[in-house]
Amino acid sequence: MERRTIGAAALAVGAVGLGCMPMSWGYSGSRRRGDESLRALHRALDLGVSLLDTADMYGPYTNELLVGRALRERRGDAFVSTKVGLLVGEQHIVANGRPGYVRRACDASLRRLQTDVIDLYQLHRADPEVPVEETWGAMAELVQAGKVRALGLCAVGARGGRRAGGRPYDATKRLYDATIRQLNRVQQVFPVSAVEAELSVWSPEALDALLPWCETRGIGFLAAMPLGNGFLTGTLTPGEGFEPDDMRARHPRFTAEMMAANQPIVAGLRRVAARHGEDVTPAQVALAWVLAQGRHVVPVPGAKQQRWVTENAAASGLRLTARDLAEVTGLPAAQGSWE
Repeated sequence: MERRTIGAAALAVGAVGLGCMPMSWGYSGSRRRGDESLRALHRALDLGVSLLDTADMYGPYTNELLVGRALRERRGDAFVSTKVGLLVGEQHIVANGRPGYVRRACDASLRRLQTDVIDLYQLHRADPEVPVEETWGAMAELVQAGKVRALGLCAVGARGGRRAGGRPYDATKRLYDATIRQLNRVQQVFPVSAVEAELSVWSPEALDALLPWCETRGIGFLAAMPLGNGFLTGTLTPGEGFEPDDMRARHPRFTAEMMAANQPIVAGLRRVAARHGEDVTPAQVALAWVLAQGRHVVPVPGAKQQRWVTENAAASGLRLTARDLAEVTGLPAAQGSWE
């Protein structure tokens, strides 16, 4: 697989990563199988999908334990990214950016992951009660202590505005203004190596300001949800419904009405895929489009089965033409709000 670099330290990873969250959290619980997910992790590493993206809150904790089972045998093949800063309760999620907590959380993640160093340690969300410089300073100390190689900031869910119904919205270019201000602040404390934020065919807003901010500074961009929580794969049926514990059951874009309204996006991806061969899928076109947005961009699609890991990895070899890229970029804007 093609290799890409993250940050000024030139940390090398496979061009397509693996989001591990669906293996333990966020999606249908009845479809989770630990052994099947472990096989998917090994398949990813076999294919050169080296970036494994997890977080202590996924589960909570169980996702890191699962990834740790794979790392025990394959640490040299993997680039491990995990996150700190969010605590999961019964009915709520709260931020904790206190330096003492960050240090304890890192040690706990190292134990669960069965490794002595985390390649990329990301701040999952800034704590509004703690100056972000203090949290970032504690994370920088972990680099100096040899427990972490590089630092990143996760901007998923940290948007500064919304756009609904595909209609023009004056604040679109300001969606990530707050994140960029935060990045400018922490950059003064210790270098940012990567930013993780949503980027996909149906959520392209990061292209306006956040992605260029990273590119001009040599900072890696981890594209979260590049397959639109599964919608862009073309494998979901409008009206089929989701299990109550699946986050899509409460997502406005996954109502039967909105899924039907957004089918032209999937149809467009299918048209482009057909030009590249009968085995090429809409998901691969969606990932190839993300890969084409810059050499510093690494899509991190979530998956928990070997067949999806294999399909996603193959997208790294798909080269879209100028016509393809223009057609995908010109697809109808998604209907429905983000949240």
